[in-house]
Amino acid sequence: MSRLIIIGGSKGIGKAIVEALLSSYDEIINISRTAPEESHPNLKHYSCDILTEELPDIEEADGLVYCPGSINLKPIDRLSIDDFKNDFEINVIGAVKAIQKYLKALKNGNKPSIVLFSTVAAKLGMPYHASVAVSKSAIEGLTKSLGAELAPTIRVNAIAPTVTDTELASKLLRNERMIENMNERHPLKKYLQPQEVADMAGFLLSEKAASLSGQIFEMDCGIVSFKL
Repeated sequence: MSRLIIIGGSKGIGKAIVEALLSSYDEIINISRTAPEESHPNLKHYSCDILTEELPDIEEADGLVYCPGSINLKPIDRLSIDDFKNDFEINVIGAVKAIQKYLKALKNGNKPSIVLFSTVAAKLGMPYHASVAVSKSAIEGLTKSLGAELAPTIRVNAIAPTVTDTELASKLLRNERMIENMNERHPLKKYLQPQEVADMAGFLLSEKAASLSGQIFEMDCGIVSFKL
């Protein structure tokens, strides 16, 4: 039976991944604090706080996606040490905890794959992004290190999206002017929709990406890649 574990699959990009892949797996296990809005015969939910509670035991899985993240944008003189610690806990320690917990299950799976999430701010210097850039840069290092360590058994890749139209980014897209400015900032004159990121995650989990591991995929709408 094909099985996918998604940490944080009830909202935003995680929710889009669940919706996109329900027909691709016999079972998708969503582990998050809140239950998903939709129900489906292929979807199983465990209520769990990744940082404070024990993850459920799962014996076999073909894929693991870690979706939780943060957008904590403040000037450096307003960022506390606790801000840095909290962002690192959510973005990095949670991912490490999930990988360590389900490593054996993945090794028991069929051509297993792990997908993590970085951000364009790890490559492009952006004001007020110090805390998130630090933690997501660690995710990129983790992706490359584990890609090497777990080869050839488990592939490990990360997606680095630009602004995506989710609840997490709602403060950046809260009115028409901000939306227009965000479009204009990107050379492709757009930002991301969750479904686009879900499609990339689905590709990286699939056998179509069998030759890809240790890679960071910039879904940047041109903002990192181009200077126009």
